[in-house]
Amino acid sequence: MLKKIRQYKYRILLGGLAIFALISIRVFERVLFYDPFLYYFELEFNRIPLPTYDSFSLFLSLTFRYVLNSVFSLLLIYIVFKEYNTIKFALVLYAVFFLVLMMSMGTVLHFYETDDNFMLFYIRRFLIQPIFVLLFIPAFYYQRLSLK
Repeated sequence: MLKKIRQYKYRILLGGLAIFALISIRVFERVLFYDPFLYYFELEFNRIPLPTYDSFSLFLSLTFRYVLNSVFSLLLIYIVFKEYNTIKFALVLYAVFFLVLMMSMGTVLHFYETDDNFMLFYIRRFLIQPIFVLLFIPAFYYQRLSLK
């Protein structure tokens, strides 16, 4: 066990740094990003109207955060699998999910009433949290096992 740790010490260190970066994004979210929904969703958000927000700043901030999370998630996936085809595929998935989620968020913000805030909550959650890496690593691992 100790021999394997020494053998992969740089991969383990780099993986730890990627995880630390993802955690830091979450810890410093109030400082780094414009998101009036951070405070809103801490309250009983189904009973109060949406907060006022600047659409351009909100979508720019969500894009920046999604890109940061995606970069560190892709780094983590690369550290685990060391395959460029897996990274390319994950990058395409991240791009497609980003487009779908941003269009969904814009639609929900523009057309839906205050009663449908859970949909907004979950769409936003997928945009601001690195949830996809938690899905992709086991899926790619399973695919890798299936191909052997």
